[in-house]
Amino acid sequence: MESLAELAGRPDRCAPSIHIAGSKGKGSVTGMIVSMLEADGRRVARYMSPHISDFRERISLGNSFFDEAVYRAAGDELRELVEQRLPPAKHSLFDPACEDGEAPSFFELLTLYFFLCARCAGCDALVVETGMGGRLDSTNIVDPLVSVITLIELEHTAFLGKTITAVAGEKAGIIKSGRPLILAKQRGEALEVFRKKAEEQRSPFLYFPELVELRDIKIHAAGTNFTMSLKPAADTRYAQLQQAPLFPPLLNLAVPVPGLIQAENAGLAILAMKAAFPQTGDGAIRRGLEHFRLPARFELLLQDPPLIIDGAHTPESAAGCAETFCSLYGEGGILLFGCAADKNAAAMAEMLLPRFSRIIITTPGTFKTSDPGKVYEAFNACLARRVQGCAATGRVTLVRDTKEALKQALNLARGEKLPVLCMGSFYLAAEIRNADFLK
Repeated sequence: MESLAELAGRPDRCAPSIHIAGSKGKGSVTGMIVSMLEADGRRVARYMSPHISDFRERISLGNSFFDEAVYRAAGDELRELVEQRLPPAKHSLFDPACEDGEAPSFFELLTLYFFLCARCAGCDALVVETGMGGRLDSTNIVDPLVSVITLIELEHTAFLGKTITAVAGEKAGIIKSGRPLILAKQRGEALEVFRKKAEEQRSPFLYFPELVELRDIKIHAAGTNFTMSLKPAADTRYAQLQQAPLFPPLLNLAVPVPGLIQAENAGLAILAMKAAFPQTGDGAIRRGLEHFRLPARFELLLQDPPLIIDGAHTPESAAGCAETFCSLYGEGGILLFGCAADKNAAAMAEMLLPRFSRIIITTPGTFKTSDPGKVYEAFNACLARRVQGCAATGRVTLVRDTKEALKQALNLARGEKLPVLCMGSFYLAAEIRNADFLK
């Protein structure tokens, strides 16, 4: 990536950036920062993945898309670089056997394309989400104003390691020398990794639970309301860091997405944005959060019956999503579930089984390898271990075809007047969101 960026004239340095990594909530945090900066009048380039309905969601201008002229110009620049400026296949970047490197991957070229789009469009801020991990992620060539790390869970263990400590070590790779780290609440072993890395990098360590207090959280079908304030000790530290107070005594805020996690994501996003762009006004914060929209984040697709899609795919995020769903629509609804082969289906089954009366296991799209049969077995094995009287007893079914599974879920919902939650993968959410018969 460093070589590619040098060949392209370092488009990653075309504007100041914020860099986000983590296992849970990084997409929402990215989107909220973008929305607030856009409300403040900035021209913001956003890089995130995966997309749900349109590939341009990955490379966008604020909450909309770049003009087609920008995508074309950046594409022409990327093609020229690959075809004329990179060495031929037997040399350098294209030869894994050479000391100079190997062929660029799809995601590396896509990341470079994002930076080229941002430069072509004259953006004045970049908000960049990692694809996977952090230390070796293709986005990790940026020198951000601030690094943000959301909650860490076991994920992508084949690449990032099989322990929380190992995964945290990879995510900690985005912490840059002298640049502040904004860190979400973490398990003890992960917290220790991040503290140590921040000390090594002499990075101001801004730990969200120590700095911020969220109160009066109210979750409703239209979103989440809450208040945010800095704890007394935090205000002094921030004043020293930024040479000016950052917050009023209390911020009254609202995001149009239900869930405790969304209040926490919003607080993290505000902290990061204020650390990077301290002059951003309170009005921009409120307007940005109120206009925040992101597909497949507890997104309501139908009103009758209620049909919610969410990309939650880790045990903790699945539990939080189910809690929000049941608090709004009651226990005993219908769950349509599908996850990739590398996810912990058994752990998610333990949390989800008691809360739903019907569970349909299906295929989460075709982009990632999945095994719905094994997921079905994991749910049934969990069911067999549970005590008599579990709400889902005898009601876990396997329907491999996603569209057929959705039709069955909706038919059940209409017949029994129950709500439906679809979760387990962003790719499953994309399949459902794009189903023809829902449009």
